[in-house]
Amino acid sequence: MKSLFLFSAHPKPPPLPPSPHLRKLLRLTASASTSASSPPRAGRSRGPAHARPRPSPRPSPSSSLYARPSLLDMERGRAARRADVDAFLASLGVDPGELAGLELPATIDVMRERVEFLHSLGLSNEDLAAYPLALGCSVRKNMVPVLDYLGKLGVRQDALPDLLRRYPQVLHASVVVDLAPVVKYLQGMDVRPHDVPRVLERYPELLGFKLEGTMSTSIAYLVGIGVARRQVGSVITRFPEVLGMRVGKIIKPFVEHLEGIGLQRLAIARIIEKKPYVLGFGLEDKVKPNIEALLEFGVRKEALAFIVAQYPDILGIELRDKLAAQQSLFESSILVSSEDFGRVIERMPQAISLGRTAVLKHVNFLTSCGFLLSQVSKMVVACPQLLALNMDIMKMSFEYFQNEMERDLEELVEFPAFFTYGLESTVRPRHEMVAKKGFTCSLAWLLNCSDAKFDERMKYDTIGIEEMEVDNSFDTNTLSERVEDEVEDEDLDEDSDYDSTDDEFIE
Repeated sequence: MKSLFLFSAHPKPPPLPPSPHLRKLLRLTASASTSASSPPRAGRSRGPAHARPRPSPRPSPSSSLYARPSLLDMERGRAARRADVDAFLASLGVDPGELAGLELPATIDVMRERVEFLHSLGLSNEDLAAYPLALGCSVRKNMVPVLDYLGKLGVRQDALPDLLRRYPQVLHASVVVDLAPVVKYLQGMDVRPHDVPRVLERYPELLGFKLEGTMSTSIAYLVGIGVARRQVGSVITRFPEVLGMRVGKIIKPFVEHLEGIGLQRLAIARIIEKKPYVLGFGLEDKVKPNIEALLEFGVRKEALAFIVAQYPDILGIELRDKLAAQQSLFESSILVSSEDFGRVIERMPQAISLGRTAVLKHVNFLTSCGFLLSQVSKMVVACPQLLALNMDIMKMSFEYFQNEMERDLEELVEFPAFFTYGLESTVRPRHEMVAKKGFTCSLAWLLNCSDAKFDERMKYDTIGIEEMEVDNSFDTNTLSERVEDEVEDEDLDEDSDYDSTDDEFIE
């Protein structure tokens, strides 16, 4: 028992580590077993070379269905297509260099469609050559919205080609940003809605103006000199170019020059209200030379203001040649001297536009009535309106004078304005009233007064000597306005009393 106890009381010693030789042998055994259990790797075969599997070749980029061309290839293709488009434009007469750097359609077919669309608007190849940037406008994105807006405003189809030629930049415009504000401004200036498209047709450049620029300053200046605010819309409608005129360079110098010849600012404002296109007469090349020409042909300086007020168109016509031609006509046919010719122009500036046929027709009528040519000359100098009156009315008035009034022809020589008064409205009723009272009076006393003044005279029992000394002169202001209104209301034809060459200045 003791021996057994002693044996169990002492544990076994730990095993000795294997020798280095044994450790190496164990590692080799473990490595061999691992290799045998795992599949062989590709390329690790110990067999002959011809038995080894070859790696599959990598596919080339060109053989792939999803491969993309290189950037260089893309740029070359783009340049080739642009060259084709440029050649197409050159065949139309358009310089492709003008469109360098501008994005254009990628193909000739698309560009051809754009050109055909512009042709359908009335533009020619010459128009496109003059403004090639129109070819850079997209039909759907740019042109169609603009054209649709203009059509809704009321711009006429037949006026569209001229509008586009004068302001092709409208094809680039934004309806909301550029066009609509201008239309709203015009309506705010009392331009009636149906007049807005006429304004745009006449002056399409207006669509490119900024509201805070020239437009507002020009109108503010006109109102400042006396143009009535309620007349602004009418001024713009008849002469929209005023919105593009600079105050300091055009409008103000024009107004100041007219002030220099004796016109008051309020009178200038009335002229602008009635005929706003006078602002378009060039100051240096038209207005000043015409004022000088009037002075050269015998018009007195103090009469210039009256002439311009009565016939503003005189500032814009080719005046010097007209004056020379009319002076020659008056001297040869009516025996009017050069000095008296100046008086004729002062009393009726529209005389410069009388046609030769009209002058001779009236002179022949007066001589057929029994007047000497010298008497006709005196009558014309005193009342140039005789040469512009309706012949039928003159004949009726003369027949009444001769048959009913039974007066001497010399009275008509002294008061030729008799022919300017209405027979039924003035001459006949007044003559009958005077005859009923048994008065004997001159034509001037009978006619050269207002209706109120004449009624007052009819309350007299007799006519005093001072009443008989009535000035034979008459209101040339009223007569000139009457003649001018008649001329503007009539259609000018070859038989008209006035030369039709002034149509370009008469709206």
